[in-house]
Amino acid sequence: MKRAIVVGSGAGGATVAMELQGHYQVTVLEAGREFRPFRAPLSRFEPARRAGLLFDARLTRLLFRPMEVRRADAGLALVNGRALGGTTTLSCANALRCDQDLAALGIDLDPEFEEVFRQIPVTTGHVERWGATTRRLFEILQEMGLRPAPLPKLVDLAACTNCGRCIIGCRTGAKWDSRQFLNRAVNAGARVLTGCRVERILFKASRAGSVEVRGPAGPEQMAAELFVLAAGGFGTPVILQESGIECAPSLSVDPVLCVAAEYPGANQHSEMSMAFASQQHGFMLSPYFDFLSFMFNRAWLHPIGNIVSMMVKLADSNQGTVTRRGVRKTLTSRDRTLLHTATELCIEVLARLGIDRSRVFLGTLNAGHPGGMLPLTAKEAETLHSPKLPDNVYVADATLLPKSLGNPPILTVVALAKRIGRLLRNR
Repeated sequence: MKRAIVVGSGAGGATVAMELQGHYQVTVLEAGREFRPFRAPLSRFEPARRAGLLFDARLTRLLFRPMEVRRADAGLALVNGRALGGTTTLSCANALRCDQDLAALGIDLDPEFEEVFRQIPVTTGHVERWGATTRRLFEILQEMGLRPAPLPKLVDLAACTNCGRCIIGCRTGAKWDSRQFLNRAVNAGARVLTGCRVERILFKASRAGSVEVRGPAGPEQMAAELFVLAAGGFGTPVILQESGIECAPSLSVDPVLCVAAEYPGANQHSEMSMAFASQQHGFMLSPYFDFLSFMFNRAWLHPIGNIVSMMVKLADSNQGTVTRRGVRKTLTSRDRTLLHTATELCIEVLARLGIDRSRVFLGTLNAGHPGGMLPLTAKEAETLHSPKLPDNVYVADATLLPKSLGNPPILTVVALAKRIGRLLRNR
């Protein structure tokens, strides 16, 4: 049986591995280690937080190794998962279909989405668990004509304790993450190797012959007949560029800014994140307790249950790069105008909750949905394969997205990876 190497175990990598195993002998290479949820009570870090010892979000990995935080230009914090399951283990489990830009290129993913919805539990039943503050925020957005809607979740509600810790790891297994697809691949015979960082692709003539890997035993080369890169929007472009394959300077990251205030009894930290969303032109609004800001932003020095927060998630301009040396990403004037508009809307929402504008504070500007540096075009609608790549190298993650979604991308990446897996099976 021919061999396939899949780089990355997140939404795209795990899906492709599941689709390919049995048609190829699949090996999944993951740079991180096994994922472990953050189990410590946040109260344990209260003294250090108040003393200002937690002064930089990049210290996150000292507390929680699966979450990597780095800095881009203008203080933007960039967040991604670095463990088995990738960033899906740190997600809010939102199940949104956001393939309109792909559809505009002629890529119809209807069959793949239908299959995804059969394989993964999706629910809006969490509405019955909303706290009083979340319900009131939903009503306020309705009154403002902002058309909020409950967000469908990739969650088994029977196992969900509504603990609110989705983004630091589900402790009960209620939240779907890509390790479930990875387990299917392993049960069918796939291998998964952790702690293996792929440095670059090595070529034989015009085809890829192996990858250079730095693993627990040191550097080595691994050969295969097929290679699928799904190391995420920060990882895949670096591997390609280190291999001599040019990427576009079109990085998008979906920046997030939380607008918050002290509000006794809000208790947003102890219920499901992003319970609903209001989709606006160029951004979305959603209630969200920002653990990153709570730990590292001194403006958030209030008791954890007494902070109310509204998230702005921006569909940013596709301008930016990532290389081995780091990430260059700034917000354009268009991005900052949209961010200001959205922030003012959030302030109005909080005002209708009874909060004076002078009491509002902002979170740490951060981003966790990188992609777009090898964007698909209409010419690639059938093959989903860039002409820049050798014919036995594919990409299967958000690197392919033609535009910033400004929305959670997991479901869309899974559907896209399913299509790629099917194309590769039929090669």
